[in-house]
Amino acid sequence: MHHAALIPWLDPTAIIEWAGPWALLVVCFIVFAETGLLVGFLLPGDTLLIIAGLLTHTNDIFGVNIWVVCSLIALAAFVGGEVGYFIGHKGGPAVFEKKDSGIFSRHNVERTNAFFERFGGLTIILARFVPIVRTFAPVAAGVGHMPWRRYTLYNFIGAMLWGFGLTMVGYLIAYIPWVRDLVTEYIDVILLIAVGGTALVTLWHYLSERRKVKKAAAAGEDIVTDAEEAQELVLDPEVFERGPELGHDDAPRGNATP
Repeated sequence: MHHAALIPWLDPTAIIEWAGPWALLVVCFIVFAETGLLVGFLLPGDTLLIIAGLLTHTNDIFGVNIWVVCSLIALAAFVGGEVGYFIGHKGGPAVFEKKDSGIFSRHNVERTNAFFERFGGLTIILARFVPIVRTFAPVAAGVGHMPWRRYTLYNFIGAMLWGFGLTMVGYLIAYIPWVRDLVTEYIDVILLIAVGGTALVTLWHYLSERRKVKKAAAAGEDIVTDAEEAQELVLDPEVFERGPELGHDDAPRGNATP
């Protein structure tokens, strides 16, 4: 039997039941927002997918079968990736200029660029399983003008493996009684850890970026303009043609100049 939620608004069953017939749409919107609205690292995406699959099994929470749930979530992930690419492609380097926000920070972009430097175009697939990177990879690919057809193929594969795959994993987990009972019993605690951990990391990045900006301003280091610094974060198009360089111990941190 499910115990009373420690934090009711973090109980996914309560949230989904509150959403009623719109529940699946709400889940799909959150998945879309991970890459389409550039706020992915504020959301427990991986956890949400597994929970959606599990609740489809245990509660028939959406009123449709698991194949429909998985397919719609994968579609939302794919469309979000396409929108993220479009934002980067149309916005260009200017998208990177809001580095002092602490959210769209230089650190986050450089981390994403490092994945591209190491894994090439396959980053679009692999990034789906890496928080923060999955949010910025589509934008970085768009700004760097990765060939759209290749991007879309990788985006589709990634959306299927992540959106469809993780949701199905959650559904299959429900066949293991002790795992099903554990997750059902402590679902709010799991979400609290996921959301709390993400919030703490985001807050740390925000405060860190703000400190760096203030320190640079106080030291009179604001010589490089925002536009010039943003341009440094744009990936060289040849990186998208590169295969994985698994032998490198130190992945390059983008193509920013020292």
